[in-house]
Amino acid sequence: MFTKIFVALFAATAVLAAPIESAEKRATYSGQATYYSPSVGTGACGWQNTDQELVVALNAPQWDSTANHGCGQMVTITNSQNGQQQQAKIVDMCPGCAEGSLDMSPTLFGALNNNNLDAGVFPISWDFASS
Repeated sequence: MFTKIFVALFAATAVLAAPIESAEKRATYSGQATYYSPSVGTGACGWQNTDQELVVALNAPQWDSTANHGCGQMVTITNSQNGQQQQAKIVDMCPGCAEGSLDMSPTLFGALNNNNLDAGVFPISWDFASS
């Protein structure tokens, strides 16, 4: 009898100790991809980045509601038109971007859009990458 109780308590403890992803990290967001030059100055996260890095500026509404503003978190982005996918790091905030949208380095924008910077914008879906 004692063994059964011990096993049940152990199993319950193991379940409670398992990490649970927040709903934010499991959600998929939709918006528009645009690009900017992160090399013009220090971003909102306090880092200097280059146009060649795979980095993004998170839209202002999600910036304000994300722990540490998302700084340093990885996101997985999919171009909704062609299915191309890349991972990038959040390094800045985009004050003019609508909720769900990301402003990207030119290199990331091109990697997702067949190097077509002339497009200027395309639809995306994205989520916080699993750690």
